[in-house]
Amino acid sequence: MQNKKVLFLTQAAMIAAIYVVLTFVFQPFSFGEVQVRIAEALTILPFFTPAAIPGLFIGCLIGNFLGGAIVIDVIFGSLATLAGAIFSYLLRKNKYLVPLPPIIANTLVVPFILKFGYAVPLPIPFMMLTVGIGEIISCGVLGMILLTTLNQYRQVIFRQQV
Repeated sequence: MQNKKVLFLTQAAMIAAIYVVLTFVFQPFSFGEVQVRIAEALTILPFFTPAAIPGLFIGCLIGNFLGGAIVIDVIFGSLATLAGAIFSYLLRKNKYLVPLPPIIANTLVVPFILKFGYAVPLPIPFMMLTVGIGEIISCGVLGMILLTTLNQYRQVIFRQQV
């Protein structure tokens, strides 16, 4: 039982750390009204482990904070990632549905943060389009490539029976 808790915490911490590093390394296009946050590819990880849920949330929280985001972005952007991770986990029975919750959550939440938090003068529907396209690239395309690759090594990486 103790080993499972340690494994859960270790996986969550590693996912959070990788999310932060990817957000920081790719910072020039991880923020703004046109963004492709490479770290969002990790949002498929709830397919493999529930530890990804807190890992993604904490990683996004720290990544947003270190990236210089305003408080409303740190809070609500991270909550959008949390919601996406929870629903991805709930949809894990069908791997093709796993990327949809973070795409939808961020497409709906981030434009409002940009409009009312950063006073971006663009219309919200336009920013939904730009953020949505970025999320499709990072979660839908890069995330599915990551999911397919990791799925080949699922038993070794996530210590689970296939």
